[in-house]
Amino acid sequence: MRAHDVIVVGAGGAGLRAAIAAEEEGADVAIVSKLHPVRSHTGAAEGGINAALREGDSWEDHAYDTMKGSDYLGDAPAIETLTQDSPEDTVRLEHWGMAFSRDDDGRVSQRPFGGLSFPRTTYAGAETGHQLLHTMYEQLVKRGVQVYDEWYVTRLAVTDDPEPTERTCHGVVGYDIETGTVEGFHARQGVVLATGGLGQVYDHTTNAVANTGDGYAMAYRAGVPLEDMEFVQFHPTTLPSTGVLITEGVRGEGGVLYNSEGERFMYERGYANNDGELASRDVVSRAELTEIDEGRGFEDDHVLLDMRHLGEERILDRLENIVHLSEDFEGVDPLEKPVPVKPGQHYEMGGIETDENGETAVEGLYAAGECACVSVHGSNRLGGNALPELIVFGKRAGHHAAGRDMKAAEIETGQRGEYETGRLDTPVTPGAVDATGDVAADGGVAVEEPAAVVEATVREERDRVERLLEKDDGVDHAEIRQQIRTAMTEYVNVFRKEEGLKEALREIREARELYQDVTVEDPSRTFNTDLIHTVETRNLIDLAEAITLGALAREESRGAHWRAEHQKRRDEEWLKHTLLSWDDGTPEIWYRPVILDGEDKEYEPTARSY
Repeated sequence: MRAHDVIVVGAGGAGLRAAIAAEEEGADVAIVSKLHPVRSHTGAAEGGINAALREGDSWEDHAYDTMKGSDYLGDAPAIETLTQDSPEDTVRLEHWGMAFSRDDDGRVSQRPFGGLSFPRTTYAGAETGHQLLHTMYEQLVKRGVQVYDEWYVTRLAVTDDPEPTERTCHGVVGYDIETGTVEGFHARQGVVLATGGLGQVYDHTTNAVANTGDGYAMAYRAGVPLEDMEFVQFHPTTLPSTGVLITEGVRGEGGVLYNSEGERFMYERGYANNDGELASRDVVSRAELTEIDEGRGFEDDHVLLDMRHLGEERILDRLENIVHLSEDFEGVDPLEKPVPVKPGQHYEMGGIETDENGETAVEGLYAAGECACVSVHGSNRLGGNALPELIVFGKRAGHHAAGRDMKAAEIETGQRGEYETGRLDTPVTPGAVDATGDVAADGGVAVEEPAAVVEATVREERDRVERLLEKDDGVDHAEIRQQIRTAMTEYVNVFRKEEGLKEALREIREARELYQDVTVEDPSRTFNTDLIHTVETRNLIDLAEAITLGALAREESRGAHWRAEHQKRRDEEWLKHTLLSWDDGTPEIWYRPVILDGEDKEYEPTARSY
């Protein structure tokens, strides 16, 4: 068993920043990651980092834009923490050597992005995430932080107390991909989950193959609520053949969208009369699909994004990698022709419920980045707000886990404070196939001594791995995974209908029952990716179900969640967060009010238009 003060699971932007912050506090910190840090999906982020850096801009304006973008489902303490901390944390990246793009006067460049009232998106060409990842990895190496790369964390080591709020996380269990061994990692002070997104729940996604929502699922089964999972962002500009992202920076620089009738439809069809292509992502995605569905798309599949008028010099200076992506994956040179684009799954606004310090309802367990929900983004994330979330809340989680005395959080976690229970009629029984009513934490053990909790969890996980490897025949995980992805893409996409959501739940239930007979075809003990994908598929089942349950429960349209039967935002009933708890093996739905009281003002919900 390995032991460190703080264990960070995941080595993308949030994980690296959490590890650096914990090391700054003097903690013995280690990262455990199924990928080498510089292969993390943060490297695919293209757009930029929102920060109020210029005269004429302010954190207050950034906060208002973010709250409006969230469709008033963001929590004010989280939004104001993000917008207040982002300028300093962005400047720190520059001091660490991040190669931001520069204006002629030497200042870091900032450009317009969707939903922003000021051009505050700080960027490094169209590869901001790549630059950020390498800059922070340099800091990690400089500080001598231990990295266990190609170790896949499969379970949390949590005590088995009846109430989740009474449990403590003492570490994690990891599978060494190289050797096939299963070992424990004891965290003397805290575990920070920074495992990224869950895009592999869908067929058409900008996310990497590794983005299977491992952190969400492990925390959920350990008793931590998942918050607002119904809010899935579909980015309006992805390449039709692959889902590869075409940055919002193209539209920020002046790129325009056309339909097959040659119309600049965001304006000419009245979707966003003021901001056009720079309306928020949910607005643009719905507009594109409406154009396609009404016969004004190309090949009934996509619209066109034109940047030719920007000129070769500007495109190659600020968007060069977009040229390469378009040529490599679509065979289109954007210097000469418009690029085909359509909406694709991009980001999960919901996630592991945390407070402003990254702490969850389970003591000693933290989360940061896309896998967490604090809630900054509410029902819709503004472009350029993901990377500041990584650095701001990754830092705060790392500091708190390492013992820094921080201001008490205003956001509650777990079933404490003000909340209401809910009820949902479903066509099938959700949750574990073998739920008995007394299932507690996944891997929870009835011992209290911290190291013993980890050791007992390791034994259980070794048994599970052996059972999977020794099973002779059964259902291949790929068949189950594809059933999930097909159902989610068909029924839980940009436009959602009640019967479609119910059909998705039926498909997910069938997939869960098939998983009871899952088999690992590769019997090897080293580099067994078949085993890893089998474990990941269990996580995808749980998360697909959580997204769909939330979508069925929320009978309104807000942000990225659009319901055919309920096309209006209903503040009087739904100005609240959807929470889902797994604790007894049967998902329980409940709600908590949104916090609209900020530091100096209350954010009053108004009609959201662009």
